[in-house]
Amino acid sequence: MTALSILYVILFYVAIIVLVAGITNKILQYKRVPAPLKIAVTPAPLTKKGVAYRFFTEVVFFNSLFRATKWTWIFGFLFHASLLLAFFRHLRYVISPDSFIWPLVNNMVVQSFGHYAGFTMLIGLAGLLARRIFVDRVRYISAPSDYLMLVLLLGIGGSGLGIVYVQHTDIVQLKAFIMGLFLFDWQNLPTDPILLAHLSMVLFLALIFPF
Repeated sequence: MTALSILYVILFYVAIIVLVAGITNKILQYKRVPAPLKIAVTPAPLTKKGVAYRFFTEVVFFNSLFRATKWTWIFGFLFHASLLLAFFRHLRYVISPDSFIWPLVNNMVVQSFGHYAGFTMLIGLAGLLARRIFVDRVRYISAPSDYLMLVLLLGIGGSGLGIVYVQHTDIVQLKAFIMGLFLFDWQNLPTDPILLAHLSMVLFLALIFPF
C-alpha cells in the first residue's frame, strides 16, 4: 500500500470512531439532562396515532418550518432530500452486488436521479448560506460554525460533482478501498486530486460534527 492510502485508512477509522462516540455521547447527554420547562406546543395531538403522524410529518416534511418561512423550507427541504438521494446512490460503494439490498440502491431511479442530486443539493445549500448572509436577524444569531458547516457541505457537493463531470476516478479501485475498510482488507486509494479533496472534507465533517 502507498503511504497516502495508509494515511486515509487511519483517518477513516479515526473519523468513524469520533463520529459514533461523539453522537452517542450527545444522545446520552440529552437523556440525562432534565427539561426544566414543559412547553406545550399547540394544537397538540391527543392520541398516539396523532403523535406518530405529527412526528413523521415534522421529520420528513418539516411542517413547522413550512408554516414559518416558505423560502427557508424550500432550500432546507431541497438540501435534505438531495442529500438522502445522494446517500442511497453512494451505498453501491459500500455493499456487495450479492447483497439483498443491492437491487434497491442500484436501480434506475436511485442512480439516475441521484446523478443530479448534487446540483439540487448545492442550490439548497447556496440558498441557506445566502439566508445567513443577507437576512439580518439570521446573520445576528449565526455563529462561525454555522458558516463553516455550510461552506464545508458546499465543498463536498461541489467536489462530488467534479468527480463525475470534471475528473473521473477509478470507481472500481475506490470501491475496493471502501470495502477494504469494512473487511480489514486494505487496498490502495486512487490519487485523483478532486477525489482526495472530496474525501478529506467528508472526513473533516465527520470529525467536527459531534462537536
